Amino acid sequence: MANFNNIPVADFAYRLEAMTKDEVFSVMTDLEAASERVEGAERDEVLARIVITEEEIEKRFPGQLLAPYREWKRRNR
Repeated sequence: MANFNNIPVADFAYRLEAMTKDEVFSVMTDLEAASERVEGAERDEVLARIVITEEEIEKRFPGQLLAPYREWKRRNR
């Protein structure tokens, strides 16, 4: 994953919109892993990006919550 912590949150959200489903899911996987490695303000930044990514997934798959992501993650282990 590109280091999205170096770009403003608004730009991050904009970039997510242009990504394919697989790219968005990959970003989410990377963010989840990063959230376990970092602490403090850096963790807050990662968690904010997780929320934005969850919103993008839910926008693409209305009413399915994160089920498509979880299924993708299961298939790609």
